[in-house]
Amino acid sequence: MHKGGRGKSAVRLALHLSLALAVVALDFVSKRWVESSLEFGQSVPVTGFFNLVLAHNTGAAFSLLADAGGWQRLFFGSIAAVASAVIVYLLVKHGQRTLFALALSLILGGALGNLIDRIRLGHVIDFLDFYVQNHHWPAFNLADSAIFAGAALLIWDSFRKPEVKP
Repeated sequence: MHKGGRGKSAVRLALHLSLALAVVALDFVSKRWVESSLEFGQSVPVTGFFNLVLAHNTGAAFSLLADAGGWQRLFFGSIAAVASAVIVYLLVKHGQRTLFALALSLILGGALGNLIDRIRLGHVIDFLDFYVQNHHWPAFNLADSAIFAGAALLIWDSFRKPEVKP
């Protein structure tokens, strides 16, 4: 690769990492706002299908392993740290694949956002509570939303034709 190619790669990587950092920042600020505004377990109706609620999740998605006795904190933290390193490697290697890199950046930001909570608090702050009648989706946060959006984009990208560079 010639010098100009490396420069473009560095700029792309910086943009991808900036997006991940923006997700981390928005997630952090939103969680701290909810922590300072609500009591644990408090639910504030916003619409007929959405509440703000302060919940603590010691497990993974949908509170998987939440009652596992504490070992899951290190386990999920380790998974997030390893996944983050792999994602950064993939961004370096495949940063020119725009949709793929966008998806990875969102997943990276979400993983780091939740990792910060696990390290800092021992649990993840969740606060978005959507429901239909009396059936509530498990509460989640902006980091989870970014991970979900990134995963959806990865699936979409997998069905697209490969980008061909001249």
